Amino acid sequence: SSTLSSAELYDPALGTWSSTGSMSTTRRNHTAILLPNGKVLVAGGSSGSSYLSSAELYDPALDTWSSTGSMSTARYVPTATLLPNGKVLVAGGYNSSSILSSAELYDPALGTWSSTGSMSTARRWHNAILLPNGKVLVTGGYSENSTYFSSAELYDPALGTWSSTGSMSVARYAYTAILLPNGKVLVTGGYASSSTLSSAELYDPALGTWSSTGSMSTARRECTAILLPNGKVLVVGGFGAGNDNDTLSSAELYDPDLGTWSFTGSMSGLRYQHTATLLPNGKVLVAGGSSGFSTISSAELYDPDLGTWSFTGWMSSARRYHTAILLPNGKVLVAGGYNSSSTLSSAELYIIY
Repeated sequence: SSTLSSAELYDPALGTWSSTGSMSTTRRNHTAILLPNGKVLVAGGSSGSSYLSSAELYDPALDTWSSTGSMSTARYVPTATLLPNGKVLVAGGYNSSSILSSAELYDPALGTWSSTGSMSTARRWHNAILLPNGKVLVTGGYSENSTYFSSAELYDPALGTWSSTGSMSVARYAYTAILLPNGKVLVTGGYASSSTLSSAELYDPALGTWSSTGSMSTARRECTAILLPNGKVLVVGGFGAGNDNDTLSSAELYDPDLGTWSFTGSMSGLRYQHTATLLPNGKVLVAGGSSGFSTISSAELYDPDLGTWSFTGWMSSARRYHTAILLPNGKVLVAGGYNSSSTLSSAELYIIY
């Protein structure tokens, strides 16, 4: 009921959001991969109650989307991995009738997909990591009847085949997996058998075995993990081990040299099902997600030098289950997702000035 004389300053160095062209199809739980040619491949996911096999390309130079070849089968929550030969491996997922063990390869030069060897286990909500030797490590996930997996497999691009490797000590899905500078893979948190996990373990590609490492101080699932330039791993937010409203704002750092975790600054808001992106300036952009009560549009920046968080504006749409990709021009492309009532086709760019 009164007119205000107050004013606030916004620092443009923190970045701004700008809308960009929309995808041809609404999507959530899709995959997004930056291709060697600078374009972004988005594939699969769901559109409302429909599961998608279609794929499209975002061209940063033209700021436009275009259709490309469709996968042979619809896939919801698969994994996508860029291989050393420039092709993209998409594996597993769900397609309304079954959980999938099959895998496909996208060839950017032809814009087409081709089948490749199938995993020994059908999986969804799993993880895939490209190893330094060029093979792809696929771990965990779950299948029908709440069957959770601790097993792991290796894809060999040269042969187009899968082989078993050592299993994790704990079955888990909705967890994080990060390749460390020493070539090992760090797996953290997740969910299995009605329990949210705080444990972490390391995969050694040279031995094909897993070993336990320090546990996080907080159990969390549907969080994010980012490898920082200093070699430490930042794990952010997620859903805790409590009741249905146990969403987290806290963040932790893993030190590979010590095998230990330590708290770092907490976000101003609660969030899970968000995205986290390492920016060229070494900061981490966290965007969207769910607070446990609603889908959110806010974004925050983590500064590794200070261990602090700062607000960096609102996206035009609240979204979760979206994707975020750092483009060669330093901008971040956020696409699709779900806003508590509908699946989105819109996309936007985060820009640092």
